[in-house]
Amino acid sequence: MSQQRHGSTPGEAGGVPAFPDLPEATIARLPEYLRALHHLAETGAETVSSEGLAAAAGVNSAKLRKDLSHLGSYGTRGVGYDVSLLVAQIEYILGLDENRAVCLVGVGNLGHALAGYAGFASRGFRVVALFDTDPKKVGEQINGLTVRHLDELERIAADESIAIGVIATPPGTAQTVADALVAAGVTSILNFAPGVLSVPSNVDVRKVDLAIELQILSFHEHRKASLTALPGGRGAAASPDKLPDDQKAVGS
Repeated sequence: MSQQRHGSTPGEAGGVPAFPDLPEATIARLPEYLRALHHLAETGAETVSSEGLAAAAGVNSAKLRKDLSHLGSYGTRGVGYDVSLLVAQIEYILGLDENRAVCLVGVGNLGHALAGYAGFASRGFRVVALFDTDPKKVGEQINGLTVRHLDELERIAADESIAIGVIATPPGTAQTVADALVAAGVTSILNFAPGVLSVPSNVDVRKVDLAIELQILSFHEHRKASLTALPGGRGAAASPDKLPDDQKAVGS
């Protein structure tokens, strides 16, 4: 089974460092490993090989083993990784054992969907407050929470110890909302609004731009179509009769 250095538990002296110096690429992959591990646990699996976990997470096994070695986690030859222990290690490193309080600003169509998403609670987050400035939306009940006016952000952020704010507003108001979140002591922001936010150096911002993701997929579709259209591309060999004489098989 998977072991930590010196067999200690997360956070103890001699075990996994409280704040290991992880590469950004490794940090980005840890949630994928955690998602796969949760699925394995739900199916009753107690151990998993590096190859099995890598396939479930969509990475190669060498990369996975290197990522997990940063956490002090090494699988046992012939056995693999202990699923429950590895879940605990990754959740500890990601800080998910803190059950972090999250607020959401902007309860339009996207905001409604995010506010009603049940997956946050099962992954270590509590949506504790919803905010908007539209008088028609303030006072609305969504998933058991009352939408508050943005003017109440600072007070509620202090009362609920909110560290993470989600922006789901139109792009024109996103910077104003970010400024309000920073003023309220929120130090991590997930931004769904198009555009770049200006924040202090101690504030971390993650951007989710669905249009950009679609544009990247459009590129791949364009590339696949271009390859298909090239001589010798997909479909070109489908009909031998259409090949030039010098490309037909001898004796055909």
